[in-house]
This record gives sequence, structure tokens and C-alpha cells, in this order.
Amino acid sequence: MSEELDVLVFGSAIIDFICYTPRLPKAGETLHGHKFQTGYGGKGANQCVAAARQGSRTAMVAKLGGDTFGSDYLRQLREENVNVSHVHQVEGQSTGIAQIAVSDGGENNIIIVVGANNELDANDVFLAKELFSEAKVLVCQLETPIAATLQALRCFKGVSIVNAAPAMEQTPPELLQLSSIFCVNESEAAIMTGVGSVSSINEASKACKRLIEMGANTVILTLGPLGAVWGGKEAPGKFQHVAAPQVSNVVDTTGAGDAFIGALAHNLAHFPKRSLNAHIAAACVVASQSVQLPGTQSSFPRA
Repeated sequence: MSEELDVLVFGSAIIDFICYTPRLPKAGETLHGHKFQTGYGGKGANQCVAAARQGSRTAMVAKLGGDTFGSDYLRQLREENVNVSHVHQVEGQSTGIAQIAVSDGGENNIIIVVGANNELDANDVFLAKELFSEAKVLVCQLETPIAATLQALRCFKGVSIVNAAPAMEQTPPELLQLSSIFCVNESEAAIMTGVGSVSSINEASKACKRLIEMGANTVILTLGPLGAVWGGKEAPGKFQHVAAPQVSNVVDTTGAGDAFIGALAHNLAHFPKRSLNAHIAAACVVASQSVQLPGTQSSFPRA
């Protein structure tokens, strides 16, 4: 690349199949929905697009299927000004998909089939070494093979963010240790720490403390409308709460966490001298804007 890269995302790209329904179905229940749409998703691509829309120069390392969905997604990433020199289609594999149900109250549940995302491996890190040397911030998630993610973190020398989603009950210590910032939401924190419910600021602080004890350097725990709690091993036992803007018209929370991560990466790359508190506050604003529109990437605001 001829110019410096702000944010490099190593991770997933998935096509979303979204059903809108009055409420989420119970086990074994069939409901009538009132709207269906397809969209572009996957935590990795979402976070990359969110950062790009904030004004970052972004690139992605990812695998798509050798199908129409993969070709469409590659075109979509280019339209979002993402460098796709290391986004490859894999013949014989399907592009990853997600089935998403969204209630009228904005709640959602999701099932993913990762497909070609499982083909991402350590060799892809080697092949993209130029991007790894140029980027200011690296973003990883857990929708692709963990061995590849760990290799990406080992090879990167800048600020790295691991969004530990979906959560792993047995988290490799190296995953926490290698990342500059380890970011989880309430349910992910509960699974990873075994602390039970994480729904309040006090419970979030306890979960952050446990993740730091497990090896994390800095932890950000997002709490939806409550904002986020964060802390680091340089100040043990000290945790700060960052409030989120209040939103009265929640339409769709799908992708809000990815909007947060993308905006966080953007702010870390562009304003390195600002405090983490300020970066988190800015990311909360972007996430709060995203929940006011339907869809995933389509809901991400442009700076």
C-alpha cells in the first residue's frame, strides 16, 4: 500500500438473513414475521466497515466462499473503501451465513454457519505481512479459527483489540495476554469468567477484575444502554464506567457491538494521545446511533 493503514481487521465475513418479528420465538414455536431482508455481516467485516465509515483507512484479511454471495460481498467491501487485497474466495466452500431474528423491541438472536471463514489460517497472516507491518490497530474476533487469530496477534506490533465473540468457555491464556485491549459484552463476560449474571456496573467491574486476573492487559466490558466498564492491570482494582447516550427509539441492536469496536479502533488509530475513556465514550456514541436504524452494516453512521 502506498499510504499508511489505520485499521487492519483479521476475521469473519458473513451474509445476514434477517427476519423481523413482533417478538422472538420460544423453543419449538413458529411465528409470523413481517419483514425479511439480506445484509452484509460477520463481526470482522462489520467492524472493518464501521471503522471505514468513521474515516479510517482499512484493510481486511478474510475468506469468502466461491459462490455468488462471496462475489457480492467482495464488491460490497470495495464500495465501502476497504482494501481487499487479502480477502480471497475459496472454491468449494460456501460463504458464511447468519440467521438473525429481530423483535419489534430491538432484541435479537443469531445462528451462524461460518463456511469459508474456517479456511482462514496462519499462512494468511504470513501472506498479509505487509498489511501487518503498516497498520496502527489490529482487530480480531472469534468467528474464525483460534490458531490463526493467535498467529495474527503474535505477528502484530501495534495496538490490538480482541473482541471475544462468540465467547469461549475455555479461553486460551495467550488470547488475553497478546491483546492490548480485550473487549466483551455482558453475556460473553459471564461465560468466560463463570461469575454468573453480568448486568450491572458492579457486576461488570467484578467480571473485568476476573479477566485481568486471567491474563488480560486492559478489559472493556460493554453493557448496551448502560455504556461500558473498563480497567487494566496497571491499576488493579480500579474500574471506570463510561455512560452511553440515552436512546428512546431503539429499532435494531444487531451489530451495535461491532459499531462500537470499529469506532474504538478508528479513535485509537487517529487520536493516540487521547485517553481510553475518551475513546470508549466516542465509540458509545457511534453504537447508540447504529441502534436507531435497521440492519447491520447499513445502520453504521458515517462521520
